Amino acid sequence: MSDSLMGRMKRNFETRYPGSPANWGVCSLILLLANSASAHHSHSSLDRNNIQTHRGTVTKYDWRMPHVFIKVMAPNNSGDVVEYSIEVLHPPAMMQRGWRKDSLKPGDQITWEGAADKNPDRAYSGLNWLEKSDGTRLEMDKKSVAVEPSTDFTGLWVRDLRGDKPHYRPPENWPYTNVAQKIVDNFHESQNPQVSCQNPGPPKATLLPYPMMISRPNNQTIVLNYELRDTPRVIYLDRDHPAGEPSEIGHSVGWFEGDTLVVETTNFVADKWGIHTGVDSSDQKHLMERFSLSEDGFALQIQMVVTDPVYLSEPVAIDYYMSKLADRQLVNIDCTLENARLYLEAGLTTDR
Repeated sequence: MSDSLMGRMKRNFETRYPGSPANWGVCSLILLLANSASAHHSHSSLDRNNIQTHRGTVTKYDWRMPHVFIKVMAPNNSGDVVEYSIEVLHPPAMMQRGWRKDSLKPGDQITWEGAADKNPDRAYSGLNWLEKSDGTRLEMDKKSVAVEPSTDFTGLWVRDLRGDKPHYRPPENWPYTNVAQKIVDNFHESQNPQVSCQNPGPPKATLLPYPMMISRPNNQTIVLNYELRDTPRVIYLDRDHPAGEPSEIGHSVGWFEGDTLVVETTNFVADKWGIHTGVDSSDQKHLMERFSLSEDGFALQIQMVVTDPVYLSEPVAIDYYMSKLADRQLVNIDCTLENARLYLEAGLTTDR
């Protein structure tokens, strides 16, 4: 890390937390979460090579978690008027693209372009762009917003897919126990706990596609507030801080090794998909994380090692990256079972 950046980080920390010891290495704080351009499942029923344009009337615009849905009455390719389901991204990701809760309303006449479903009998569509009858055009490309680098690791962060792939299936070649292998062999997207509006804890929480706000309310704690989830994750820099009741989030303590933040988390409960997509975790889960900041202040590298003797015959390592987003307030929007299950009703593939 350059001397100039290190100097700015140190001055910033000393200003905010006077008298704090060399723990200003909190400047090396790095923490968790996900790429808002991706959904929590793969949209694998869509044929990306079959892009179609349709015109119709909006019947419903559902601005909720886990994904925004648009329902439209429109003619299909056979000329029959049917109700199309258009599934897009979660509300924060849509806001980055210029969409708002009031962008559409029932009765709006729209034209849209998107990938068709692989099953020609299913009225389900992706979305590239949408145009209203008054000429208003809504796109799915991100708007260009100035992003300031982080010098103290606070701010808004999101998953960066450099060198990685979306986590839509259980990892291959992991050292699964017999218990885990049976679950993995029977994996299907419909088992996702988010279909029931349940959010797993770390490390899977880190791999979800929703932004996370990092803050430092004092010199003894680091707080991770996950967008669209109510429970923050607190990292205690006092390694003797007593643990509370076991939970999906667990109990996290942290310390600094040079410019790297090391975090140890225990005190978990059993958690569906608590390790990874399709990989559950037990109350014996143990998580070690190492966080480091890039020289330019725009990226975080997260190295995770998870141990769980119920599901893993040996520890596994996950390397992960996050990118800096333009700072803004977190978005909190309720998840509804109806909205979550529209995904199953409209777009879930039966392929495994």
